[in-house]
Amino acid sequence: MRINASDKAALLAIVERFPRQRIVVLGDLVADEFIYGEIARVSREAPVLILKQREKKIVPGGGANATNNLVDLGASVTPVSAVGADPAGDALLSTFREKGVSMKHVLRLPDYVTPTKSRVLGVLSHAHPQQIVRVDREPREAIPAAVRRRLTAAAVSALGKASALLVSDYGYGVTNAGEIDVVRRGLRGRPLPVTVDSRYDFPSYTHVTAATPNEPEVEEACGERIGNNLEALHRLGKNLLRRQSLQALVVTRGREGMVLFEPRRAPRHLPIFGSDQVADVTGAGDTVIAAFTLALAAGASFLEAAAIANCAAGLVVTKRGTATVGRMELEEAIRNA
Repeated sequence: MRINASDKAALLAIVERFPRQRIVVLGDLVADEFIYGEIARVSREAPVLILKQREKKIVPGGGANATNNLVDLGASVTPVSAVGADPAGDALLSTFREKGVSMKHVLRLPDYVTPTKSRVLGVLSHAHPQQIVRVDREPREAIPAAVRRRLTAAAVSALGKASALLVSDYGYGVTNAGEIDVVRRGLRGRPLPVTVDSRYDFPSYTHVTAATPNEPEVEEACGERIGNNLEALHRLGKNLLRRQSLQALVVTRGREGMVLFEPRRAPRHLPIFGSDQVADVTGAGDTVIAAFTLALAAGASFLEAAAIANCAAGLVVTKRGTATVGRMELEEAIRNA
């Protein structure tokens, strides 16, 4: 992706304002666990590999990954969510406390299981680790409606000093479209950017500022395959923009970059930033909405915010595992674009 000199200056000025922004993140905090092992041999008990475990780590995923990206991009962040009274919840809280992020609006629920995605990766000789299997541990029961209402009220309270609200809905029940309607009413007309990343239910979110689904989520929402049919992509994007009364819609397309939809404008395609040699796409969508939301909070237009998010995504997919992009790193990439 090429960026001319005047656009570089504008984007860099936006990124320089990142540390002055306070973002509220309302959504599901997920723990991403990575278990690395050296491939030793094939088991005699079954045709499976035996790994000698070398390392295990838990990093923020889902809404926690969006929060982590915001922090590393320089913003002040207030997460509003819930975790279980379990080791995964302990790990998430510890990570953010070490970074100076207040956890006062993150509830510890004794009967709740912190959503955890455990990825087992095998290493052979000096090759790169390869994911062998993923095991998901999910809450057995939905978060009670009373707890969800309490979190909504906390979000409304926290928005008094905020410059944007990021909603990360991974389907674990911390929030939903109905609760975000309550939040919007609590803003009392205040023009605060409200962005949504919803894994399973983004068509239910209406009258928010923007949503950032990926192409498969658009296909699922519309019941239509897109593939290489740009005409279908444009038609579905415009329909969703109108149907949900969005000010902007950003559809991420993997190696094809992303497409920005705005009312009364032709769709704008942003090619992938940097190399197309992707190391790992885990959590890239969290990076996109974090950078996009933070840019809007800092006064960017939708196109400028999409360009910054596209750049951040291009950087994060070159890293292995669930990763983040730092503000200095982003600035350097924009200068060299």
